[in-house]
Amino acid sequence: KQSTLNNQQYQAVPHESPHTLFFVNLNSTLFIMKLSTSTQFSLIVVVLSAWTASSLSLTMMGSRRGKGDLKVGLAGGSSSKKITSEKSAVASLNQGRGQEITGVTMPTPGTVKGWGFGDRKSVACANVDGEFYAIQGECPRCAFDLFKGDIINDEGFTDLPRIACPTCSTTYSMKSGVHGPPVKRTGLAGFVGNLAKTATINDASSNAVAFSISIDDESGRVFMKEK
Repeated sequence: KQSTLNNQQYQAVPHESPHTLFFVNLNSTLFIMKLSTSTQFSLIVVVLSAWTASSLSLTMMGSRRGKGDLKVGLAGGSSSKKITSEKSAVASLNQGRGQEITGVTMPTPGTVKGWGFGDRKSVACANVDGEFYAIQGECPRCAFDLFKGDIINDEGFTDLPRIACPTCSTTYSMKSGVHGPPVKRTGLAGFVGNLAKTATINDASSNAVAFSISIDDESGRVFMKEK
C-alpha cells in the first residue's frame, strides 16, 4: 500500500512477532528494514526506489538499476576487446574531446545534474566554481543516484571536489572517481547511512568512473570523454 510518509519520517509496523518492519523515507527513497526484539537490527532487506504515488520499482541493496527514457547511447559491448576498441573510438572523436552529448541541461554553479544515457548508463555532472565535473551516475558501493548527493569542497578531504552518496555517505572524487572517507551525517540520515555501509561493506573500496566535460566556445556543443 502506498505510504504517505514525508521526507525524513519513519513508521514502525508490527510484522510476524517478534519482528517489526521499519519504513523510512529518506530523500524520496523508501527503505524497509526488519528489526527484532532479540537483536539490534537486521540489515536492510529491500529498497523501494522511484517512490511515487503512481510507480514503485523494487531494488535489492547493492544491485545495479536500469534507467528508462534514455537519451544518448554511449560506447559499450559484451566483450572486453570490443569495449576497449569502442572506448578508443569515442575518445578520438571530435578532436579528442570524446562523445558529443545532446539534450542535456548543464548544472548551475554549486549544483549537480543527473543525465541518463543508453545501455543503462547515467552520469552525475557537477558545476563547481564554474568548472564542470562528471562521474558515473550510480554509487559504486550501494548503487543509488549520486546526482542526488552533496558536493564536498571541504579542506578536510583530499582530491577535491568530491560528491557524497546520499545513501551510504561514501565520497568520490569528481576528478578521478577514487573513493574516499564518508561524510558524517546525524539523525535519520546517519542511521540509514550506517546500515547501508554495513550492508555493502564488500564494495567499500570500489571506485567510480570519471569523465571530462568540455564545451565548444563557439557552438556551445557539449562533449564527454571517460578519463
